[in-house]
Amino acid sequence: MVLAQNAVTGAMARVLPRRLSERDPLVRPSEHADFQSNVALSLAKATGQPPQELARALQQELAGGAVSSTLSGPGFLNLSVDDAQLWRQVGARLADDRLGVGEPLAGTRTVIDYSGPNIAKEMHVGHLRTTVIGDCLVRVLSFLGGDVVRQNHLGDWGTQFGMLIQYIDEHPEARWRGADPGEQVSVLDGLYRAARQVFDADPAFVERARLRVVALQSGDGATLAVWRELVAASTAAFQQLYDRLGVLLTPEDSAGESTYNPVLAEVVRELADAGIAVDSDGALCVFFDDVTGPDGEPAPLIVRKKDGGYGYAATDLATLRHRIRELEADRILYVVDARQALHFRMVFATARRAGWLTDGVEAVHVPFGTVMGPGGTPFKTRSGGTVRLSELLDAAVEGAREAIADKPHDLDGEALERVVRAAGIGAVKYADLATSRAKNYVFDIAQMVALQGNTGVYLQYAHARVRTILGKAPQEALDTPVDTSLALHPAERALVLALDGFDATLREVAAELEPHRLCGYLFSLAKALTDFYGACPVLKADSAGVRANRLALCRLTARTLARGLDLLGLQAPDRM
Repeated sequence: MVLAQNAVTGAMARVLPRRLSERDPLVRPSEHADFQSNVALSLAKATGQPPQELARALQQELAGGAVSSTLSGPGFLNLSVDDAQLWRQVGARLADDRLGVGEPLAGTRTVIDYSGPNIAKEMHVGHLRTTVIGDCLVRVLSFLGGDVVRQNHLGDWGTQFGMLIQYIDEHPEARWRGADPGEQVSVLDGLYRAARQVFDADPAFVERARLRVVALQSGDGATLAVWRELVAASTAAFQQLYDRLGVLLTPEDSAGESTYNPVLAEVVRELADAGIAVDSDGALCVFFDDVTGPDGEPAPLIVRKKDGGYGYAATDLATLRHRIRELEADRILYVVDARQALHFRMVFATARRAGWLTDGVEAVHVPFGTVMGPGGTPFKTRSGGTVRLSELLDAAVEGAREAIADKPHDLDGEALERVVRAAGIGAVKYADLATSRAKNYVFDIAQMVALQGNTGVYLQYAHARVRTILGKAPQEALDTPVDTSLALHPAERALVLALDGFDATLREVAAELEPHRLCGYLFSLAKALTDFYGACPVLKADSAGVRANRLALCRLTARTLARGLDLLGLQAPDRM
């Protein structure tokens, strides 16, 4: 598409005044040609010319170049790139480690807040989408040249820890310490539920838990020691899951709520001094003209509670201020459940009124839908409980094993197990990413691990298949430069044009924060590859030159699939 864009841009520069010639040439893929531009319709009014007249002037400027054009409709330019130019592009991208993808985000810094599990609780299905979507955005924005800061905002502070630590202190028989972090957190999760039952039923325990919170916040040594153990065990357990999922988060990316506890009073005082936070029945609140409750009265953002304590709002405001002032973010993305939309709307509005969020800094809530069970019902265990993320991944790997192990292959036991794990984990992540993040989707393992259709396993197989062909090719053919004098078969042209869309797709993902666009692109690329196989023999091509060119197409497609899968966070096995 770059070739066509440059050609139309050059024609515009020769036909239009400068103020108009620098506009977007509006070149897009087309079913009627390689590409189509409707720039003549877009600019006709500004030039005072009929669209067809302007389109004809642009067509004349394109005549004789590498991009030919025809007119259609009220002023569309149908664009076709000559074969030699497309073959040159294949050769150039094979020689480019970045596959022709630019770095438009160079010089920008983006903070991405994602995952955010709670200390002493197991990660469950509700953490899947934030973790997977956030990780994909980190990868894509980084590849496009951005400086990306990962932030895992752990729930590691507050009343619940006073409750849990007090319960542990009163029940020494409840042994939770052990060698395996995952098992430790599983036991702690159960202890938390037991502590909650006592907390809800026993006022005396509530008071003891409250005093334990005071001890924690005032730095009591014994209480802090237990709290640190809880954080260490939980962080290690989370990392086990992150490593298994293949996401980029590390302990160094964690910044729990406790991180901001020392500055909460300062943040709230700054809001109060500016008149942004006002007293409301003993609490400090921020009100908004356009945010009301069910009763029609203004709905508050409570930054300090009646008892003097601080909740999520104060912590999130302190976090946002830190990311602007200390991390110097240009853009802050919160990959958080759609149900938190109103909360973030109020937090961002408060930060703007405080002068922290300026025109040069963008804060964005990146919402997502829910993972549903069969029939579109909430995804729960048979007993109605929350599905643990580890169990969900176990089930996916077993599903992949059933789908793959019985198929013909030449893998030994260890290699097969690696492929099964890559396919199972990849299937879960791809199913999540392939759906527009705003939508709910049904968690269906059988569909996720299917070898046909828009699944991660299908793309992994496509990559493995093309790698197998390349592995059988003679080295001499692989080393032969692309012959630009050869005519393109229609299936070759379709594959080249599919490969051409990689850069534009990644820019769309970055702009719209929609990973499903990359999934759709890779699926279309894999289908174009399948059509190419069916129409164009590779190893048994009619001549050495044709074989070398087709192998070059296979190499570029394999590299593009592998890079695309990596940006989604999936492995690309060479054999399956």
